[in-house]
Amino acid sequence: MIMADFEEHQNLLGDEDDETETHRQTGPGRPMPAICDPSTLLHRIVVLVFMCFLGFGSYFCYDNPAALQRRIIQDMNLNTAGFMQLYAWYSWPNVILCFFGGFLLDRVFGIRLGTIVFSLFVCLGQIIFATGALVKHFWLMEVGRFVFGIGGESLAVAQNTYAVNWFKGKELNLVFGLQLSMARLGSTVNMNIMGWVYDKVTGLVGSPGHTTLGVSLMIAAVTCLFSLTCALVLGFLDRRAQRILHKEQGQTGEVVKLTDVKDFPLPLWLIFIVCVGYYVAVFPFIGLGQVFFIEKFGFTPTEARAVNSIVYIISAPASPILGFLVDKTGRNVVWVICAVLSTLAAHMMLAFTFWNPWIAMSLLGVSYSLLACALWPMVAFVVPEHQLGTAYGFMQSIQNLGLALIAMAAGVILDNRGYLVLEVFFCVCICIALMAVVTLYFVDYLRGGELNRSASSRAKLQKEATSDAE
Repeated sequence: MIMADFEEHQNLLGDEDDETETHRQTGPGRPMPAICDPSTLLHRIVVLVFMCFLGFGSYFCYDNPAALQRRIIQDMNLNTAGFMQLYAWYSWPNVILCFFGGFLLDRVFGIRLGTIVFSLFVCLGQIIFATGALVKHFWLMEVGRFVFGIGGESLAVAQNTYAVNWFKGKELNLVFGLQLSMARLGSTVNMNIMGWVYDKVTGLVGSPGHTTLGVSLMIAAVTCLFSLTCALVLGFLDRRAQRILHKEQGQTGEVVKLTDVKDFPLPLWLIFIVCVGYYVAVFPFIGLGQVFFIEKFGFTPTEARAVNSIVYIISAPASPILGFLVDKTGRNVVWVICAVLSTLAAHMMLAFTFWNPWIAMSLLGVSYSLLACALWPMVAFVVPEHQLGTAYGFMQSIQNLGLALIAMAAGVILDNRGYLVLEVFFCVCICIALMAVVTLYFVDYLRGGELNRSASSRAKLQKEATSDAE
């Protein structure tokens, strides 16, 4: 999920060119209606609607466990460690697939078939997940999350590829911003509506339990079916556009070579440590957050779900704004330090004070957005272009490995030591990220300060390099 957000943000900052539209002919002297003409803005807006909803089901269902944390634990007779396996099983396939998702889209399936295949995995995974609850077999729910994970991350890559294929050189800035907002809308709606769905199903079934849970999760699967429908429509529209405009299928452009890992410089490994140390203190916490806010702050389930979703709500509008700020100022390492410090402050507030948690969670939302804007672009500054696919693939891979391991560890800690010790554990993870980014600052300084240059300095160097090349 993180890499998808980053890719959206990266393209959101790019400079795009204007275009002049021309109508194509359906016959002698008869222009094609604009809404049917793939070369027109109106037709691309229709495509954009389906493109934005392509990943809605995946983002909606990813955090179904967080939205129904108490219900899943009670109805399936689980402890917290067992519950967190649902997140671990999502991450395990992506330890490998992050390397090969782009390859499968480019070389094996093609963008159209690949999008449908990955959408089917998401849909099938959610149905298996819901069926496991219906028959009260937790192992089947774990299988469902594993299958769901196979499709989730690769579907985000497919969505980005479609966007570039249809909007490159046109309205790509706006498109990636809308896709990012729609993704976070899916996460937010899930957090705030699934508890209500469960309560309504309870009224129909007559009592809470695993049957009610299974029906609720099966209702959530409707969003995946909707996204699958969008994938089918997009495939048809893209095939039609290829025939009319004589264009090629989109490709991810990723080139992954595992042998490049041995050539990664020290700053890149420090970036990897920051990435893992930071995100393992954010996503597992959100997965366990609902009960935390109920038990510590006396929130109602509805209030707990609302405050737990604020990180996603803030990230939708904040990401492009903060990205623009980082783009205009540079100083990426300083911004990452600020994001890590403010995240540490947020976790310490949640752990050691009884201040209103909306303060800490809002701070966490801004910090989360800022880190994504400043951290992920730094990879491009320390490795050559031909190694970018490998670097980002490896970064995603170890991130998913860290998320899987820490999700399991967090469940065990919570069962045996409680939320206070868990929050201290998350603070330790953030401190590891902080030590890594401070080390990165000094290593970068000794190497010439490439990562922490101002935007004006980078622009000047790029201009000089362009002049020398000419």
